[in-house]
Amino acid sequence: MKDIILKAENISKQYRLGEVGTGTIKHDLNRWWYKIRGKENPYLKIGDVNDRSTKGTSEYVWALQDINFEVERGEVLGIIGKNGAGKSTLLKILSKVTAPTTGSIKSRGRIASLLEVGTGFHGEMTGRENIYLNGAILGMTKKEIASKIDEIIEFSGCERYIDTPVKRYSSGMTVRLAFAVAAFLEPEILVIDEVLAVGDAEFQKKAIGKMQDISKGEGRTVLFVSHNMAAVKSLCTKGIVLEHGKVIFKGGIDESLKKYQTLTQKITTKLLDFNRKGTGEYRVSGLNLISSGEKKNTFFLGEKITINLLLKQLKQDSLKNVRIVIGIYNFMDEGYLRFDTNLLNFAICLDKSESEISCELEESLNIKPDNYYLNIAVFSENVLIDYLTNAFEFTIENADYFNTGKNLQDSELSRVYYKHKWSQLK
Repeated sequence: MKDIILKAENISKQYRLGEVGTGTIKHDLNRWWYKIRGKENPYLKIGDVNDRSTKGTSEYVWALQDINFEVERGEVLGIIGKNGAGKSTLLKILSKVTAPTTGSIKSRGRIASLLEVGTGFHGEMTGRENIYLNGAILGMTKKEIASKIDEIIEFSGCERYIDTPVKRYSSGMTVRLAFAVAAFLEPEILVIDEVLAVGDAEFQKKAIGKMQDISKGEGRTVLFVSHNMAAVKSLCTKGIVLEHGKVIFKGGIDESLKKYQTLTQKITTKLLDFNRKGTGEYRVSGLNLISSGEKKNTFFLGEKITINLLLKQLKQDSLKNVRIVIGIYNFMDEGYLRFDTNLLNFAICLDKSESEISCELEESLNIKPDNYYLNIAVFSENVLIDYLTNAFEFTIENADYFNTGKNLQDSELSRVYYKHKWSQLK
């Protein structure tokens, strides 16, 4: 018999686009009139699929549609998908932060959620007071919280500031304390949405280790959303893949990651700028990868490429000593290559409404055939001006890199290749 601890049945969530997110009085009255006559909500039959890249024809959009899955006790479920797929909306419904438009959630036990940095924390209260507050929200008694508080404080690494108001904490300190509270107060179900990315590498490793202990050692259930596919693979046992608000795959974590990878193969030549930070005097407004004078996003192993960046001035300020860093990552968030103007003592001055910067690779692009994306950071005097993650996606295709008359075989694939020669000396 399966020990099902969480079950989602026909979950859908509809939003109204524009400034009013839930509808108008007219629409609410219309819903009420249909309800008292025993008829179905008329707005359930309208609405576009949640594809942010298209304009659409309806003022309603389905953030989620017909989501069904079960989670067993002790299972670690990875929920993966591209930005805007509906992952965070699903977790908010599972955590009962928002209600579904249709469908129901059935759960056995307490649910603790880490959805956004500082969620459930009161800025004027100290860290210690917030531990008790969050514990009470989770249904813990004061005695239960007191028995765990020393472990929580030690794990969070915030002991020196534990009696300081949380409003003075950095985002990293806040998420450390929030995770420690959620993990140590022993909820039956722990829900985590990307928030661990705020912490440093040491804390992320520590948190993932704790989640493994929670699931394997203590038999509790974890629902985990992250764009760090390496973390998802190491932590999760099963996965569901979302696209445009619908579940397109359910299964083992390896199969789920492969399915997600096929989504990233739908490459676009557009600059993707949904995740960005910085002061914003200049923004990266365009990016092109060029090979043999042609703009492309698919290349063969061994091609030489040039990366062209277009920067647009948004504030009337010129910037000196500008540093640009470009990183190439695979879909598992593993870094492969890094190009940094500082490494070559190349200083840039930005003083025009638009500036174009070029980075030419003098060697061929000799990383293994796969899907990759670019991260871009722009600094001035060590101040972050603009930072984009997953800014541009591209593909490296297999090729006859060593001029042997055949493409590389799967058994021959490596992370990086170099042209080389063999000789027999004796």
